[in-house]
Amino acid sequence: MSRRTRDDVFLPREFTDLAGDDQVLRALRALVKEGRLIRLGYGVYARATRSRLSGRPMVDSANGFSSAALQALTKLGVPWEPSDSVRAYNEGRSTQIPVNPAVKVKSRFSRHLSDGRTELRLER
Repeated sequence: MSRRTRDDVFLPREFTDLAGDDQVLRALRALVKEGRLIRLGYGVYARATRSRLSGRPMVDSANGFSSAALQALTKLGVPWEPSDSVRAYNEGRSTQIPVNPAVKVKSRFSRHLSDGRTELRLER
């Protein structure tokens, strides 16, 4: 699997050509401790930047956590589509902006993706 230069989400298996599993996980844990990565879930890490307001690490992605979570689902090979509420808003059938990111998954997926404050809701 090849790495692109501006991926926002990383899986440990992408780095198996560089080192063994233990070394990769140790390096990812060190980057999380430094605040350069955020652990979104089991085996899923996202690029991070420090918040100017709180100083805490936050997801460094174009649309924040929601786009990072969608990238993670895609990298994990999970087929997904926008939830009904997101689709209704995008099609102009609703004026309510969905607050929490939600997607419909089309296969079995039981992991939880979260940045510590927001969790991706899964619909079946």
